[in-house]
Amino acid sequence: MVIERFRNGDAKTIGDRFRSQGRMLPEGVTYVASWMDAKEMRCFQLMEAESAEALEPWVGRWADLVEFEIVAVEISQEFWARVGTND
Repeated sequence: MVIERFRNGDAKTIGDRFRSQGRMLPEGVTYVASWMDAKEMRCFQLMEAESAEALEPWVGRWADLVEFEIVAVEISQEFWARVGTND
């Protein structure tokens, strides 16, 4: 999960770059979905990648406009199958 915080609340500049250059994802990273928090000027994006490091080229392309927080998440069912339960 990628949490983007728009620097200076500047959604227009981000939108302009996206329209002109696209998402600019590196090979091996797949965009799944995103949700906007217009009040706080944040975007929550779900990406698929082998590791957080795979996102680094993409982060570098947007770092002048966006602050990033990357959180590794997994499907709940897969998590519980891996760790079991404490019955």
